[in-house]
Amino acid sequence: MTPLLHRPEVVAALGRASAPFLLVGGTADGAWDGAVARRLTPHVLEVPDADHGLLLPGPLARSAEVLGRVCTAVEEFVRLTGPA
Repeated sequence: MTPLLHRPEVVAALGRASAPFLLVGGTADGAWDGAVARRLTPHVLEVPDADHGLLLPGPLARSAEVLGRVCTAVEEFVRLTGPA
């Protein structure tokens, strides 16, 4: 979650990964690069306007909804990539 995709060494390490992985980040996070994330893996959850902590501006309930989206994305990732 919220990987430091602005760091070349992080992107390089993820590029060498042999196992599938899920990347989660927000568009208001300076460390997030959605295009790089989608190049590295098909398993991406990008949250519009979320910062590095996956918090959204406005009422806290909006950020709590993001947590639910992250949990759903993890469940889906496990379902798709886990053992049969």
